[in-house]
Amino acid sequence: MEPVDPDIITVDGEHPGSASLDARGPERLQKILSACGVASRRGAERMILDGRVTVNGTVADIGRSAAFGTDVIEVDGVKLMPGGEPVYIMLNKPRGYITTVKDERGRKTVMELVSGSGAAVYPAGRLDKDSEGLLLLTNDGGFAKIVTHPSGNKTKTYEVNVRGNISGAVSLLRSPMIIDSHPVQANSAVVSKRSGSGGVLRISIHEGRNRQIRKMCAKCGLEVEKLKRVAVGPLELGSLKPGEWRYLTGDEVRELISG
Repeated sequence: MEPVDPDIITVDGEHPGSASLDARGPERLQKILSACGVASRRGAERMILDGRVTVNGTVADIGRSAAFGTDVIEVDGVKLMPGGEPVYIMLNKPRGYITTVKDERGRKTVMELVSGSGAAVYPAGRLDKDSEGLLLLTNDGGFAKIVTHPSGNKTKTYEVNVRGNISGAVSLLRSPMIIDSHPVQANSAVVSKRSGSGGVLRISIHEGRNRQIRKMCAKCGLEVEKLKRVAVGPLELGSLKPGEWRYLTGDEVRELISG
């Protein structure tokens, strides 16, 4: 997950699913970033090693500790701070937008699409530039961690337009395979529609690794023409049009946290 917006990454220990951090004493930076939903501990370590994290204006090293709420912690120049009202947004991401807060190459980011929300939110999870569909954004680090980390066990469901032998590929997708040195497999894979050259598959996974669906399909001899995420856990994209967003209801947030 990329760090937040323009000004601050906010974390509030009062609302459901948010991170719980002790501001009275120092903690390892990896633990702070992980608790705030910025990245997994391993991902936080990579950020620190890459020089992306500073404490009180000084680039942090891998063994650095800090007091959350007392020390000034920044990720890519964005302050990590407690406080702020929780905001939960679902966006139908169109193709051509990247899932990040800032882009040094000037490419379009999903933040442009939710600029009218009036909140400093950030993406909870990823969809690559050529993919579309349901993307969650929030300023609640704990919620972000629940819906993105494998331990949250949230199923992500995709509609995938492919070319190739889909009948033979479905059973392969459901079987264990190795992608980027990691064992993965689809929770479910069914044929939604057939065509002369391929068809549409509905694939559900838990892991959500980088470009996982595309890599799994390629390993099964399929060429992905279109990939759309249609659900995260119990939350479905529904009739939301590409580029449109809306706030989640309280019931939807609770279902995502507990479901």
